[in-house]
Parts: sequence; structure tokens; C-alpha cells
Amino acid sequence: MKISTLVLFLMLSNIAAMFAQNKSASVEDKVKYTKVITERAEKIVSSLSLSDVAKSQKVTATIRDQYSNLNDIYAERDAEVKSIKEKYKDDKALRDTAIAKVNRGVESSLSKLHKKYINKLSANLTTEQIDLVKNGMTYNVLPITYKAYQEEILTLTEPQKKQILTWLTEAREHAIDAESSDKKHAWFGKYKGRINNYLSAAGYDLKKEGVEWEKRRKAKSNGQGN
Repeated sequence: MKISTLVLFLMLSNIAAMFAQNKSASVEDKVKYTKVITERAEKIVSSLSLSDVAKSQKVTATIRDQYSNLNDIYAERDAEVKSIKEKYKDDKALRDTAIAKVNRGVESSLSKLHKKYINKLSANLTTEQIDLVKNGMTYNVLPITYKAYQEEILTLTEPQKKQILTWLTEAREHAIDAESSDKKHAWFGKYKGRINNYLSAAGYDLKKEGVEWEKRRKAKSNGQGN
């Protein structure tokens, strides 16, 4: 019996958090963590409809390793930050400077890892399939949000739709490297704020559009719409 997406995510989040807090986690915990991220990778790959078993296994391993590599980066960061806080507990200026340096290093490591990951996926998948992998790693927030904007605002122009999609795609690029569900959703939240400002500047009353959208959804659910 397959583990549900929600249960799988919760397991992944809890175990990842445990590793971030304790780099000397037991072998048993490491095995459990690897099992969870492997199942997560398998679920994503199942959406790609790959007929080549060997390719499917290779892509699964690539996604699994990406989860593991991301966790390693954040675990190392957490350990360094903890050490810095202890070392400079009485000097906020030095503490903040040192932590900022660590965070810059994390950003650099994530950027390099991101490029390597996409290159590995590109060796085995089409652009469309890679998009499915990215969506799978970010809970399909991009397609769900893009569809919602179009359903909420029926008068969006093609250039406006293109801009919304561009920003959501940029948000997804950041989100696939984020360390938790909250951080992934935070990236989309940031870009949704940018989109909403863009639409407001274009003359849309987003509050009114939201009210009308809710009316249409209620009418549809009551069998009054098409």
C-alpha cells in the first residue's frame, strides 16, 4: 500500500529536520531517510511515463540524490550557525557577520548544485518532463496557481498571462532548492505578491475579482454553471 503524498511529505520533513539538527544520526535513521526520499523520487518519476526501465531508475536516483545533497548543505549550514552562535554569543555584530558569510556560501553551493542537477536531468529527460519533475518537487504550486489566476480573472490578456507564468516559473526555480515545504511556499508567496502588484497596477481590482470568482465557483458547485 502506497504512502499518501501528505504522509510521505511529513515523513520527509521530519526526518530531514532530524538530520539537519544531528549530523551524527544513526545508520538506522539514515536508512529510513533514504527510503523516504527514494519513495518521493519514485512518485515523481511515475508521472513521467518513462517506458525505459533503466532510464527510469537513473532519473529516480538523480532526484533522490538531489534531495540528499540539499539536505547535506542545510545540515552543514545549521551546524555552522549553531557553532557561530555559541562562539559569538556576546558579540552580535561578529555573530551576524559570520552567519551572513555562511548564508552566502549556502547560496553559492545551491546555485552550483542546481546547475548540475538540471544538467543530469537534461541528459535523460525532455524539457516538458523536467518541468514535471520540478512541479513534483514543489507540490504542483505553479500549475495550480497559474490556473487559479486565469479562473479568477477572466479578462487577462495573453501578455499578462505570459508574465504571470514567467514569474511563477522563476519562483519554482528557487523553490526546488528550498529546505522545507514552508520555504518552498514562501518563494511562491513572494512572487504572487509581485504578480498581484502587477495586476493591480494594470487596473484590476483583485478583491472584486476574488469575490466574483467565488460566486462562479459556488454556482458551478450548485449545478448552476457549466
